[in-house]
Amino acid sequence: MDQATNIQTAIVRKACKGDAEAKAWLYQQYSKAMFNICLRMTGNRNDAEDILQDAFIIAFHNLKQLKEAVQFGGWLKRIVVNECIRFSKKTVYWAEWEEDKNLHLPVEEPEWWKTVDFNIIHQEIKGLPDGCRQIFNLYVLEDYSHKTIAESLGITESTSKSQYHRARQLLKERIVKKLQIHG
Repeated sequence: MDQATNIQTAIVRKACKGDAEAKAWLYQQYSKAMFNICLRMTGNRNDAEDILQDAFIIAFHNLKQLKEAVQFGGWLKRIVVNECIRFSKKTVYWAEWEEDKNLHLPVEEPEWWKTVDFNIIHQEIKGLPDGCRQIFNLYVLEDYSHKTIAESLGITESTSKSQYHRARQLLKERIVKKLQIHG
């Protein structure tokens, strides 16, 4: 193991024993990345802050369940994503897009977005309607399958797919429009 991994492992072990400084260090190390996930998933700063706080409380409360201290980051990320899903179950109204019911998506689509500044894409993702944004983030950025998304959110796979398609469509329209205006 390298020195950084050894240090992190030691800090996680201290945090397991209740060490407040170790918990503060872990929070400082991971809070920005985890906040970005929350913000991407909720599209709302206040909700993202609340979810982040809840996720860290859950993580620190259950830290002894973590089998390998070196896996803290991935373990925390799963908690954060699960908290975002839990939040969306209470706040997002899920509906299938009727216009997409019989839609047949192409297998491959030109990757037009690869030349677009990530900040523009990130901003437009945050502006998507709640359901579209949630599905898009889970499918594209968290690598969940539509089946897993459906099971996690209590929706059908076709609702997940239609929300994802709608998100892609909206993102492309908005980004292309923005690039034409500013380009």
